[in-house]
Amino acid sequence: MQAVEHKYPRQPMRPGQIERREFEYLRHGTQCLIANFQVATGQIIAPTLGPTRTEADFLAHIQQTVATAPDAGWIFITDRLNIHLSASLVHWVAQTLHDPQDLGTKGKRGLLKSTQTRMAYLSEARHRIRFVSVPKHASWLNQVELWFSILGRRLLHRGSFTSVQDLRDRILRFIDYFNRTLAKPFKWTYQGKVLAV
Repeated sequence: MQAVEHKYPRQPMRPGQIERREFEYLRHGTQCLIANFQVATGQIIAPTLGPTRTEADFLAHIQQTVATAPDAGWIFITDRLNIHLSASLVHWVAQTLHDPQDLGTKGKRGLLKSTQTRMAYLSEARHRIRFVSVPKHASWLNQVELWFSILGRRLLHRGSFTSVQDLRDRILRFIDYFNRTLAKPFKWTYQGKVLAV
């Protein structure tokens, strides 16, 4: 997400005239948000904001999330981004679950050989911490994507941010506000339509 500041203030609506926004803006940097949408409550838990979205960032986020309830069972719904199927994540899950088996070598053999073998291990139903990947081109099945849309419409779309810290603070305040006042489980309303032939 870009910390974009509009160069000039908006001109408010007047009778017969829509709001006017200047097209020029200043860029102050970016922030990456890694978030968990708890489907039972509709809340965002343990969000991570930082300058990058790397394998190490995602692993640290998962560790931080699991630490909120270390003995609980966790099912993470993710897309197939490479950081969601990393060798370091497999190592951490195996270590956390006290799995003694040989994981192999990344790119060569065993569970670490490929993204497919890592995905199979991370999604095993017997694991207390597991990851379920949505099919390609089906990110709409992941409910956190619906929440990201809410964040975009309610905060980012019309926002003007004076710095990366301003963007970060306002995102965290929005998450807090959302969790206290708006959070509820999403209800799927799509019934499915028969395709016309």
